[in-house]
Amino acid sequence: MNKVVFLQRLQRERDKFELLLNQVGFSRHMTTKGVSGSWSIKDILAHIFSYEQYIADRIEEIRNGREYTPSKTHNALDAFLLEHGYPDFGSPLLDDDGPNAWVVEKYRNVSLEDVVAQETNAFSAIISALKNMPENLITQHNLFERVANKTYHHYREHIADIKRWLRFNTIHKTSI
Repeated sequence: MNKVVFLQRLQRERDKFELLLNQVGFSRHMTTKGVSGSWSIKDILAHIFSYEQYIADRIEEIRNGREYTPSKTHNALDAFLLEHGYPDFGSPLLDDDGPNAWVVEKYRNVSLEDVVAQETNAFSAIISALKNMPENLITQHNLFERVANKTYHHYREHIADIKRWLRFNTIHKTSI
């Protein structure tokens, strides 16, 4: 795969995700619980944002010649969290549930508008950084796969959750 093809795929997958979100609309339903487990669409966006910001920051480190080292101690995890404002998703000390619960709780009282803006900015940062990065550096650091895992693989997973939720609410005539 090359950078142009990857960026096209990334944008195509992003468009599918945004189209579905637009179907739900920017309404109170974005904060209705139960879309993905106990999560609302807002919670899903906060979750996705944190992973996107994580990979955007790792891309910037690579572009600037800095080395990222995953946290190997709980003290290092705490320091990473304080410095970056999101968990060290690359640390072998973390499971999936703990960091995700932390992110959802952190953004519980943040407005939907702010979560959407932050998520949109993180995605834009990924696109911009990749466009400005030499392809050999992208390949050397396996960024196609790493970015896909933190972006459109997440979109696909949560698109399925949102569609299932929409179908359930349509079948049961719940007002969406």
